[in-house]
Amino acid sequence: MPGSKLAIVGAGSVGTSLAYAALIRGSASNIALFDVNSGKAEAEVLDLAHGTQFAAGATSVTGGGDIGVTEGADVVVITAGAKQEPGQTRLDLAGTNVRILEQLMPKLLERAPDAVYVLVTNPCDVLTVAARQITGLPAGRIFSSGTVLDTSRLRWLLARHAGVSVASVHASMVGEHGDTEFPVWSGARIGPVPIREWTSGSGRTFTQEHLTDTAREVTQAAYKVIAGKGATNYAIGLSGARIVEALLRDENAVLPVSTVLDGQYGISGVALSLPSIVGAKGVLRVLDTPMDQDELAALQHSADTLRNTLSTLGL
Repeated sequence: MPGSKLAIVGAGSVGTSLAYAALIRGSASNIALFDVNSGKAEAEVLDLAHGTQFAAGATSVTGGGDIGVTEGADVVVITAGAKQEPGQTRLDLAGTNVRILEQLMPKLLERAPDAVYVLVTNPCDVLTVAARQITGLPAGRIFSSGTVLDTSRLRWLLARHAGVSVASVHASMVGEHGDTEFPVWSGARIGPVPIREWTSGSGRTFTQEHLTDTAREVTQAAYKVIAGKGATNYAIGLSGARIVEALLRDENAVLPVSTVLDGQYGISGVALSLPSIVGAKGVLRVLDTPMDQDELAALQHSADTLRNTLSTLGL
């Protein structure tokens, strides 16, 4: 989108990976990177700017330690926050990162009052509720990346096992971006074929045991990456850039982002990921995704888990 501005808050591993992905994909015309560590932000901006000749589009990169660099942004992606340590759950981070948002959000709103805000900080579902309470913005204008990355992990695993292109796999992880998330197997497809009916030369490819193991592998994927390298950054950077593109290009793309629900599936006041239409104004609609009884129960379990955390935090 010509003239579009993306502001990224936080120059850590996630924020810089998102900036790099957005640069090489041509996600925005202007990318601004802000971090309270001005030296780090300025160095990252310089490193990115040196490569703009090789990017997909004519993108400018600016930034530093002054929050004013976010002025007039169309989309603000917040990656700032305490990072998840090995063995630590996303929900363990909640209290610390809520306090960061309480200081940060009012300042951002002063400089980008018309922006759509996307949270890519954990626990993203809890922080989405907190950020909405802090700002008073409508649910569609302040949401999180949710299970967009988890869904990509799921599709990659299924495609690899079936021997097909990832683009041909249609399946979603929903619920909490965390330990209670789950795949909607009842609607999963490869091309037009239901996942449970996909066959190879020796019969059905996906047994119930394999589906269960796949779901577990998706849920545990971040912990495995964190244990090995200290953080997840490349894939979340790419998925964040994809969300930004849906917003800035007004795609009306269906993505499983996390918004504060208002009666969907009988759930209100809790942010959960469900397939949603994402366009220039943010999340336009949360889709009524068909689920079987087990999946509906799993969604309620996700909601209850998050509701307990919100209650503990006084949210």
